[in-house]
Amino acid sequence: MWKLYNGKLIHTKDDTRVRYKTRISKAMIDELNIMANEHNTHIGYLLESGFENILKEKDIFYDKKKRPKDRVEFRTTCDKEIIEKLRNFAKDNKLNLNDVIEASISYIQIDKVKNADHRYRIER
Repeated sequence: MWKLYNGKLIHTKDDTRVRYKTRISKAMIDELNIMANEHNTHIGYLLESGFENILKEKDIFYDKKKRPKDRVEFRTTCDKEIIEKLRNFAKDNKLNLNDVIEASISYIQIDKVKNADHRYRIER
């Protein structure tokens, strides 16, 4: 992100975002990659949209017996408030964070996802 300070642009870190690491299905990552490329965005922004929408639900039903067997490590960033709420949501539903992240993929709303250029925005 860039900030306009005294008429000059200064590159700064977005303190509202945190890095996190998870393990999710490789097939889902591939699907998200295609979706991100088609809609000029990043996987992290797609997931964040799904997180916001799944948090609006009171409960989710996840069949632990149908967990994908192709989980791989995946790292990205997310708004720190959203990821904290998602962790609490997973705990309240007695699920792993990975399970909730994979379930949130079906809640993604493409029309509400941030553009890839969002990280290069200029704030005053």
